[in-house]
Amino acid sequence: MNIAWKEIKKSKSRFIILGSIVFLVSFLTFIITGLANGLSQDNAGLIKDLPKGNFYMSEDAEEMYNLSRIETDLQDQLLRKEQDAVALSIQLGFLNEEQGKQHSVAFVASTDSMLFESVNPGEVVLDSSLEEEGFKVGDTLTNNQYRGHFIIKGFVNNKKFSHAPVAYINLDDYKEMNGREETQLIFIPGEGTSRELAGLQSFSTKEFLKTIPSYTAEQTSLNMIVWFLVVISGMLFAIFFYMMNVQKVGLYGILKAIGVKTSTLFRVMWIQMLLVTLTALVISVALSQIFNILAPNEMPFTLNTTATLQLSGVFLVIGFIGATLSGMQIRRIEPLKAIQQGEV
Repeated sequence: MNIAWKEIKKSKSRFIILGSIVFLVSFLTFIITGLANGLSQDNAGLIKDLPKGNFYMSEDAEEMYNLSRIETDLQDQLLRKEQDAVALSIQLGFLNEEQGKQHSVAFVASTDSMLFESVNPGEVVLDSSLEEEGFKVGDTLTNNQYRGHFIIKGFVNNKKFSHAPVAYINLDDYKEMNGREETQLIFIPGEGTSRELAGLQSFSTKEFLKTIPSYTAEQTSLNMIVWFLVVISGMLFAIFFYMMNVQKVGLYGILKAIGVKTSTLFRVMWIQMLLVTLTALVISVALSQIFNILAPNEMPFTLNTTATLQLSGVFLVIGFIGATLSGMQIRRIEPLKAIQQGEV
């Protein structure tokens, strides 16, 4: 520890540069991760907030929920057999204010269940994002496919689907709007509930999220950027310590000649890596959490403690691997040749 700290103080500019780069890379990674999590919730908060379970849609829908049609007889049979099962439909559409202004929403209608809002005919429960836009309980809204009008009954938090605020409506109103008696999906909560049902295809919650077209493309792109940044940070450590080790070949030769073990030299390098990485991570975590608090509500940004700790652990592991790989040349140093090389 003493040797490692002395070298850091002696070559502080080099380690400051490395620490600054690690800070920038890690801070950018935290920001993109927060954005990915925020967009994930904004895209599928309705689904992600459900307990573990399985979705069922018709096989001929080819994994497209909006094309799924579950026959009424089969639906009734499943609901009678599974006490906690719920049939639901989701449809993107519009609600009109009295002044004629349209708002994009995701209509959600379901059979009676504690998992979804219970709404009477002619009523609607909206995501709270619309309340921030000026909607109030008691306001009257209309839809071009619905003969009556909707009265706002209340608001719920963080219920989005395909980046549209959810609008819970009664199942009878939904059937009138879409001209169909069948629902699109059956959801059965509980782990290990997956079973083969004739004519239906089963999806876990995670698998169902992948059937939302925008969700997979969005998350794949952002997660790819995150892992590229993690790999880049590992390469930075490897290159930095490799260059440092090349410059210290003669010194290592002398240290080995006087009896310093190779494992001791590795420990010095690991301690330096740990000090630089922890300092950079503490600063980047603090700033990213401040950003998480100060980010405007319009920005879908969520960076929780679990994701922060996981990424910090990944950076430490990657830094350790990068530094270790670059230090493999230390094992091959022969004291006499290294001293002679250092004298040239």
